[in-house]
Amino acid sequence: MLICSSLDEVKRRESALRFIANLLKGKERSSLYDLSGLAGGFPVKESDLPLLETYSGPAIFSTHLQEEGKKHLGGDKVAAFNRTSAAILATILALVKPGEEVLHYLPELPSHPAIPRSVKLQGATYRETDNLQDFQLTPKTSLVVITGSTMDHRVLPLEDFHRIINISQEQQVPVLVDDASGARIRTVIYQQPRALDMGADLVVTSTDKLMNGPRAGLMAGKTPLINIITEKAQQFGLEAQPPVIAGIVRALEDFTPQNLLNSLERRDHVYTLLLEVMGGVEKTPTGFMISAATLQKEITPEGEERSPRELATLMAMVLLKEHHLVTIPAVGMPGVSTTIRLDLSAADARRLDDSQIINAIRESLGRVKEIADDAETCLSILYE
Repeated sequence: MLICSSLDEVKRRESALRFIANLLKGKERSSLYDLSGLAGGFPVKESDLPLLETYSGPAIFSTHLQEEGKKHLGGDKVAAFNRTSAAILATILALVKPGEEVLHYLPELPSHPAIPRSVKLQGATYRETDNLQDFQLTPKTSLVVITGSTMDHRVLPLEDFHRIINISQEQQVPVLVDDASGARIRTVIYQQPRALDMGADLVVTSTDKLMNGPRAGLMAGKTPLINIITEKAQQFGLEAQPPVIAGIVRALEDFTPQNLLNSLERRDHVYTLLLEVMGGVEKTPTGFMISAATLQKEITPEGEERSPRELATLMAMVLLKEHHLVTIPAVGMPGVSTTIRLDLSAADARRLDDSQIINAIRESLGRVKEIADDAETCLSILYE
């Protein structure tokens, strides 16, 4: 096997970042194309820099954060965290006692690992389902989590959203919506209401996903809940620091929904061209994706000794190292989705024409077919 453990995934990520660092040393940032949809940014102003201090920063930016955060997510109060995973952990530590249960409903299994890992850390139990018939609260259920859109951008139908929230409200169980990218995908592209407007108690989003903010978590909801979650976050250093808060504020100010809508026409055109290269490609709200299962079908019999995760990671690393395209399976954390997504709403996508994207996919697919049964070459691409 090429990938045997989470440690191997750490090594793969280090290899990808090392390649990017060496690339940018020799060439400008324009030589790299981040189509992950998670490129984020840090759009602070020069006038912000003197305020990026421990105490003066929060005094200024926290007020702006409340204003801009509530515009984006709704709710009574907002709080910023150093990551969405940190916000989820703080929520579970604050609202769930050891021995109680967290019930998670999402459009498609499995969940992001941050949720079950946080539950385990608290000594609680965890259930997840993507079937309404299996969504049954018990006397031990103390928190319901809803995922608005998955890591692969599958969106929860509106009627399911309302049903889960209503069931939870009837039994007075608080609802947290994990809307990492959904706070924009659902509302802008699918015209769904904001999570809090549908009756959820809490919502958290990632400010680097489909918007130009730092990698951080922004939570909104009812004031009493936000207060106790913030208290727990500060006990463990999970809260965002002033520079990150400043970046979040400026990104919220700059967010333009039309940029997402503008990607739809191009997505349809590129998708049509890509179907001539490989079957099984799927549209996403802002681009397209290639699943590990699709790759396995395409790379047969050449890749029959490789797992779907290994083939997807190889494909992503070839896209990076030979075509300078950044996708999540190459640079993501251990346990990351194996689906290769290319987001055409990303800023870097505007510097690529459609033929460049298609050729990169075609040539990378051919390269993986060529090397799939050569373990030494595969290991070199993954880890060197």
